[in-house]
Amino acid sequence: EKSQDCMYLQYCKVCQSYKAPRSHHCRKCNRCVMKMDHHCPWINNCCGYQNHASFTLFLLLAPLGCIHASFIFIMTMYTQLYNRISFGWSSVKIDMSAAKRDPRPIIPFGLSAFAASLFALGLALGTTIAVGMLFIIQMKVILTNKTSIESWIEEKAKDRIQYYQTGETFIFPYDMGSKWKNFRQVFTWSGIPEGDGLDWPVRDGCHQYSLTIEQLKQKADKRVRSVRYRAVEDYSGVCCPVTKGVKTFFTTPCTEEPRIALSKGDLILATRGLKHWMYGEKILISAADGGIRERGWFPRKCVEKCQYDSETDEPVDGEKKSK
Repeated sequence: EKSQDCMYLQYCKVCQSYKAPRSHHCRKCNRCVMKMDHHCPWINNCCGYQNHASFTLFLLLAPLGCIHASFIFIMTMYTQLYNRISFGWSSVKIDMSAAKRDPRPIIPFGLSAFAASLFALGLALGTTIAVGMLFIIQMKVILTNKTSIESWIEEKAKDRIQYYQTGETFIFPYDMGSKWKNFRQVFTWSGIPEGDGLDWPVRDGCHQYSLTIEQLKQKADKRVRSVRYRAVEDYSGVCCPVTKGVKTFFTTPCTEEPRIALSKGDLILATRGLKHWMYGEKILISAADGGIRERGWFPRKCVEKCQYDSETDEPVDGEKKSK
């Protein structure tokens, strides 16, 4: 509605529209999500503005349910093995003498049942620890009124400022300065989050587009620091390629980010990398016309750095001429 503000916003080439502040495009859902935190494969949906509170409650209730189940499994195995359970008080005891007199138990508890109960106990405890840690992480970002993506953006802002020594300071605009106020931005008595998902209350000294301006700076910086590579081997795009070496096979990135297939001669603009893998975007002929972007990981062994542009015989943008 405010066309003059488009200069502060990011444009989504897939959705063909401008992104609202705090919104991000999800490749799995194939849409832009308001206040996107992450895409959760367990609920097959994104965690964002509409369901952030519900998702966090799920992360709380799932460990509580697993703790309850663990207690039942432990007490069941204890009573079956020892036929008596005591809580430490003489008045609170479960006498299993009746069960001892009756040789026919209602539910037989043999070796297979014991093994199944022990296995289920391990799953319940593992889920309690894993999901409980996710709950703690979610509460940390909620109490600062951030999302997981925004925490990453803030870290990259600090790295960008330190790298260029600009002397500027980045202030996260949505932190209200009070944990209770930040908590109320997500959790309400009605269950409906505050606001409309487009406009957000910001702290003093910031405005609605402080975060999006920083994101545009980071994207421009990524383009400057990106390096062009040319594929020298074909790569099918499999997660763990067997033909690209043992180290490449065992060091595949543990991430949901996709892999991109390469053909010999393809040009790739790499933005980050590991020892044996790199992440970048394939340079397509139709990319300038708004074509679909192909981004993902690929083995470092399959590419080599382009020192010069083949047509102009000049160093590629963003790279220094090697001596």
